[in-house]
Amino acid sequence: MLTYLRYGVLAVVALALLTVALANRALITVKLLPDALAGVLGGNLSMTLPLFVILGLAIGFGLMLGFVWEWLREHGYRSEAARARREADALRADLKRVETMAPQTRKDDVLAVLDAR
Repeated sequence: MLTYLRYGVLAVVALALLTVALANRALITVKLLPDALAGVLGGNLSMTLPLFVILGLAIGFGLMLGFVWEWLREHGYRSEAARARREADALRADLKRVETMAPQTRKDDVLAVLDAR
């Protein structure tokens, strides 16, 4: 049931993106520099693309920038988790070492009392 719901949501999103792409097919010229500055510098890089491609590239660039920003922001949490994981592993190893060195004792007091009779 949940799989069908996920496919339904994906179909609606795909249909919305297709509708936006078809509505924005007009060609747009994107220039790197304004005309006045390009005249002073002697050249200007420009590209003519459909508007939906420009929108898609802008959204993709924004998402990637956000992902990198979030990854950098969470660096402290990841390093703290790694430190805690190393400490827990060291404590487990230490506990295992102590358990192997300790003499085997009975874990049940009732059985110890019965054995003492």
